[in-house]
Amino acid sequence: MRLLTLGTAAGGGVPQWNCACPGCSGARAHPARRRSHDSLAVLGHDPSSWFLVNAGPDITDHLEAHAELRPGAGGERTPVVRVLLTDAELDHTLGLLRLREARHVEIYATAPVRQALRERLALDTVLTPYTTLTWRDLPPAGRTPAVVAGIEVSAVPLSTKRPRYAADAKEDDTWVVAARLHDPVSGTTALYAPALAAWTEHFAKEATGADCVFVDGTFWDDEEPRRLGISARSSTGMGHLPVDGPDGTAERLARLPARCIYTHLNNTNPLVDPFAPQHGVLVERGLEVAQDGMVIEL
Repeated sequence: MRLLTLGTAAGGGVPQWNCACPGCSGARAHPARRRSHDSLAVLGHDPSSWFLVNAGPDITDHLEAHAELRPGAGGERTPVVRVLLTDAELDHTLGLLRLREARHVEIYATAPVRQALRERLALDTVLTPYTTLTWRDLPPAGRTPAVVAGIEVSAVPLSTKRPRYAADAKEDDTWVVAARLHDPVSGTTALYAPALAAWTEHFAKEATGADCVFVDGTFWDDEEPRRLGISARSSTGMGHLPVDGPDGTAERLARLPARCIYTHLNNTNPLVDPFAPQHGVLVERGLEVAQDGMVIEL
């Protein structure tokens, strides 16, 4: 199983178009620091077979940037694009609209996410005049998984957090999930959790058994959003466990046997600056920060 980190930023990317914070200003001055919306490409043992985890507004740029995701020689069009969704947030789903040129789009999602996208955003109405759209269930971990590109995929429930456009929808703990990706040939497992609201017992169990864990790195500390005036809520209150602090994820991840990598970085997170001292704190704990274009072989 091969993993490509297509993008590693939280909503708005880095830089965010309407922001002049140090992270955004630094990315404008140093283009190598730019980050696009988080997304992952997963390639199985057949190099022509792959799927995406989340599809943000940068998704077609992501596909064009990697030769292995482009149409094959002699192929007029990419025949099918498969997308697994970890939630229904706009930053993870707007790219579905940009995939309309595909002949066929398959979307793997939990029931509340499917309902929100089909009823609140009317994706069927918008996309079916352009492409064949197929919705498939993303089963919970522990049950028979779906198989995509030879990889067994399932969902680890994480949170009842709903996107703002569906704030009045029924609560369900599969609104936000971690994608569990298991390669039955190599026996390796990856966990992709770009939005982690709580360190649940179920998540801890899955993380302990994984070989690679991608974790929510939105904010460095819990007070970051309030201190910088971007929200009246704390990091935890916004549905993102912070990296550092007594309730942060760094200490927990450092105890895992897996390779642990932070993704989904907000533009205010000091980790977007490669020279920030916070990187040293993570290195001491054996933890990493994902970069756009990173390749991981499992």
